[in-house]
Amino acid sequence: MRHQPIRYSRYFALALLLIAPQAAAMDAVPPAATMREAMAQAVSPQAIAEYRRKLKEYQEARAAFEEEAGAYWNSITEKRRGRNAKRREHLAIGLDDYVLTQPPVYAGPKQPQNPEPEPARPPRERKYIPVVADLLKAASEHFQFAPQRPASEIEFKRAYARTALAAGLTREQAVRVYAFETGGNGNHDMQSGLEYSRQARAISTAIGYNQLLTTNSVELVAEQGREFVRALAEKAAQLSGAARGAMEHKIAVLKRMVALARSVPDEWAQHEKLGDTPQGWAIHAMVLDIDVGPLLQTHKLLTSVIFARAKGYTRPLSAAELEMMNLTGDSTGLDMVTMPQALREQVPTSNFFQRSGYERNPVAIRHNTVAKLLAITDSRMDSNGRLPGAKELAAAF
Repeated sequence: MRHQPIRYSRYFALALLLIAPQAAAMDAVPPAATMREAMAQAVSPQAIAEYRRKLKEYQEARAAFEEEAGAYWNSITEKRRGRNAKRREHLAIGLDDYVLTQPPVYAGPKQPQNPEPEPARPPRERKYIPVVADLLKAASEHFQFAPQRPASEIEFKRAYARTALAAGLTREQAVRVYAFETGGNGNHDMQSGLEYSRQARAISTAIGYNQLLTTNSVELVAEQGREFVRALAEKAAQLSGAARGAMEHKIAVLKRMVALARSVPDEWAQHEKLGDTPQGWAIHAMVLDIDVGPLLQTHKLLTSVIFARAKGYTRPLSAAELEMMNLTGDSTGLDMVTMPQALREQVPTSNFFQRSGYERNPVAIRHNTVAKLLAITDSRMDSNGRLPGAKELAAAF
């Protein structure tokens, strides 16, 4: 806020009158500890006793709930292990292999507010989430590279459409997943939390048409990077002059990224750890590149299709089914996809989540069976698919 300059000739005397009482008042202010003691003395013994009684009731109710919830989520884990064991033995999975009740919901008293002053706690430090500018800076600093950005959004959409079709994805799968993930109007550099305003705060590193996380980019470069290099080499062979030189530089950078991504064990936790470094951010910057970005976006979905086929599921995945695998992971998502409709109507969505993830997912809580979750996913794909961005992507196919 800008302040107007004070005209001292007019206000100096008044300022002196105002400052003097304020200084005296400041001298009279007790230190924080003394103030807390004074406040504590102002709280009646009856209020403190009432608070402690309510706190005891709350703690007892909460402990009883945690015991019930703990048993429920343990049963979810045990049922999941049982299903996995049956799949390894190629045995049929039925209704009894799932928990059929909904998770318990806490309905006891709320935690009472302490009438006595408590020591001030420092604010919890938020983990920093890199944004596009950070990714570009990391790519420049660690790989001396800047992703080739599209001249327009339709250019990126056309590149994605060509790549997706060549890989075997259908227009319906690609467009409807895009509609769900981006809300129907997302750009190639859209980041979760910044969809509507660049002044907002990013809530994750998820970027692009299929909302890839840094971990996704690291994992895909580790597992599919050599195929990506071959695809770029084929493009380079058709170029000449400066364009070929730029492509060859990009290939050299990608090879270094592949080597880095493959330098850690091929495990999600290890890829996540690497993705949380500036070098991992640099790899993630490739999702913005007009040549590599469509490959990453396509293979994020294609790996789920390949996984399903490898497990013997040959029927084409609907876009909603593909999204379940995209959201929950291939193994968990396939568990839902292979479920007959009769079971989908009865099996709670909680069977496919860890407790912490479920309790942070209002969509899974509200649409609390597999059938309902797939239905709301389809419904959102329908509505978002009518927006300009989704229509433009569909036309690119």
